[in-house]
Amino acid sequence: MTATAVATARVDASGLTDVGRKRKQNEDHFVIVSLRKAAEVRQTSVADPHAFDRLQGPEAMLFVVADGVGGRAGGAVASETAVTSLVEFLADAAGSVHDLDTDREHELLEQLERAVRETHQRIFVQGGGRGQGMATTLTMAVLVGPRAYLLHVGDSRAFYLHKGALKQLTRDQTTGEYMVDAGAWTEEQARNAPTASALVSALGGDDLTVAVGLVDLQPGDVLLLCTDGLTRHVSNERIAEVLGHATAAESACRDLVADALAGGGSDNVTVVVARITA
Repeated sequence: MTATAVATARVDASGLTDVGRKRKQNEDHFVIVSLRKAAEVRQTSVADPHAFDRLQGPEAMLFVVADGVGGRAGGAVASETAVTSLVEFLADAAGSVHDLDTDREHELLEQLERAVRETHQRIFVQGGGRGQGMATTLTMAVLVGPRAYLLHVGDSRAFYLHKGALKQLTRDQTTGEYMVDAGAWTEEQARNAPTASALVSALGGDDLTVAVGLVDLQPGDVLLLCTDGLTRHVSNERIAEVLGHATAAESACRDLVADALAGGGSDNVTVVVARITA
């Protein structure tokens, strides 16, 4: 297993990834990044230790989960490229994140979507430019203040728990979901069709659709990003139970991954949990 944890004054965040019980290689990747805009006071005669607190600026956070497409060469490379490229972009754009206000939200979302599309092109070229080379899903959230900005490609998911109720924030970009949306299949047909889980959108693939959204979080809410290695084995009810009872993001990650492995662990499983604490 690979894990990480980050705690701030208002966000307790942790991530965990595991190869699972069936796969030889882990093609999932994740990252949690704190983005700070700060001026460091090196020396002063001022007695009040909090006199310069306003120079620290608000903290933003980036969460990314990517799942390399199974059965394709370079899935692990594709997911790693997605994670590292987006961190690189956010590092360059940190100023615009910290200076964000509601009138400029559309600019941030446009910048984020542009970064996703540029990452897609980078992966596409690395895969030989055929659209059948390496590819990956992507689910990312940029947390600024109480608001999370979400971008999504593929079938990795984002959820949030609010007052005990779990809500899925993303829609799988799969053949099954699209056929149900079009009215061509019922939910039952989608569950049973062999091609239902096929991706119709992926970074590095032939087609790319970037879904964009946002959600306002309150103290006590929990944000979850995960690959399908979790959701194919763990029910939404169980996810809500784990997130609702966990006293720390790290323990929630461990419990969710353990449940996925106990349920069969047929795929790599990755989770990122962020608890809004204050």
